[in-house]
Amino acid sequence: MEINESDAIAIRAVIESQLAAFQKDDAQTAFTFASSGIQEQFQTPESFLRMVMLNYPAVYRPRSVVFEKITTIQENITQPVLLLSPHGVPLRALYFMEQQLDDSWRINGCILVSVEAEII
Repeated sequence: MEINESDAIAIRAVIESQLAAFQKDDAQTAFTFASSGIQEQFQTPESFLRMVMLNYPAVYRPRSVVFEKITTIQENITQPVLLLSPHGVPLRALYFMEQQLDDSWRINGCILVSVEAEII
């Protein structure tokens, strides 16, 4: 699937909006950016927020956020985002995106992978 510029902007806005909601501990708003499958899995905004707090501290409270070029991983539209965790550890969040019937985008999962340090 090809991603055009407006899709890329929309995907970034969804992720930025969810990150902003996490900053305010706004579980209800953060939950709205998750796909229906993620919402079914966690049932309530509060359980979703609790899972993010416990398992994704770099997503919950990043010290910095840098968006990279959208790619496709195993047929999933994926937005890589470089994050600096609250403890200063660089991580790459791979956001798997799902296009909705109304052409909007929602987050359909996220995994964190380590970032190898580069020596300059």
